[in-house]
Amino acid sequence: MKWLLSLGLLLASLGIQALPLVEKQRFDLASFTTQSGAVLKKVSVGWEAYGTLNADKSNVILITHFFSGTSHAAGKYHDSDPAPGYWDAIIGPGKAIDTDKYYVLSVDTLANANAFDPNVITTGPASIDPATGKPYGLRFPVVSIRDFVRVQKALLDSLGIHKLHAVVGASMGSFQALDWAVAYPDEVERMVSVIGAGQMDPWTVYGLERWSDPIKADPAWHHGDYYASGQPREGLNKALAYIIYDASYPDGFNRRYPSPTDQAPKVDIDAGFASVKALASQAALRAKYQDANAILYLVRASQIYLAGYEGNLEDNLKKITAKTLFMPASHDRLLVPKMARSTFETLKKLGKDTQYQEIDGPWGHLDGLVSIPSQAGVLKAFLAK
Repeated sequence: MKWLLSLGLLLASLGIQALPLVEKQRFDLASFTTQSGAVLKKVSVGWEAYGTLNADKSNVILITHFFSGTSHAAGKYHDSDPAPGYWDAIIGPGKAIDTDKYYVLSVDTLANANAFDPNVITTGPASIDPATGKPYGLRFPVVSIRDFVRVQKALLDSLGIHKLHAVVGASMGSFQALDWAVAYPDEVERMVSVIGAGQMDPWTVYGLERWSDPIKADPAWHHGDYYASGQPREGLNKALAYIIYDASYPDGFNRRYPSPTDQAPKVDIDAGFASVKALASQAALRAKYQDANAILYLVRASQIYLAGYEGNLEDNLKKITAKTLFMPASHDRLLVPKMARSTFETLKKLGKDTQYQEIDGPWGHLDGLVSIPSQAGVLKAFLAK
């Protein structure tokens, strides 16, 4: 996954890698009832942690990951790993999320996109259905952001952790973080939403649908029943290219890919541009570990997101008792800053303790990962508040 390597190296250059080696752990549930009412047997997710849990278990920060991410938020599994976890620049000893003070924990979501990454443990459409002995495919039930949150809560309960110093998440992780604060107000003291939103709007729902369309249009998809014959590679590659593109902003994107000075397209309608081929190549590298059906399920989980999952957002936000911090990216084209600002303004109107700080940078949505160290001081002060 070359794109993660380059991103990881960039993040590592912004902060010293000082965490001990990370161990992936496994959490199992005998059964789990989804928000849609379906019952899953033998649910498993992976998790990892950094820092030390204090005696009264009051120093826990939960990190909830983004759409194409995993629980690998910081550190390395092996000394030879080319890059650490995605937020290593802000998680570690002395950093914004200080592992000398906090016990930092992160969990792989259900239906994780990276189903074939050996460091990911996730029950999803690629998993074996105990009832049939075959992969679930589209028999896997629709899952929601609330389902991800409830699995995380079950893990924390199993560890005897019943209070979070904070829950912090980026993008799809921000959905989980805010839903935590609504669903379990007595257990969340602080909530940080990075490049996030309080609910989906029609514009964003359609934008996400574009990620599903090429997968469903690929003849190799076979309505989700492709595990014996192989991934719908063409559709998956195209979907991942859309994801990379939509998460970018022109300034950063144009730095990364070749200028359109190709000669062949001027005389041949079938000829392609080097920049388009480079993006397709990057997408193909990501596709090695990702499951096409899982992309569809994460798209749907994001499309149906509303913090609180009933009524309207303002009424749901009334339930929040946590201090909140919203950190959108100024040039985000995927989850535009207005979405986070609207949620912040609603909380402010309700008299809640809330803050707002935009992250500036050239990468668009990706600034929530790449440029967040520029606001490390704001984040560190909020967590100490």
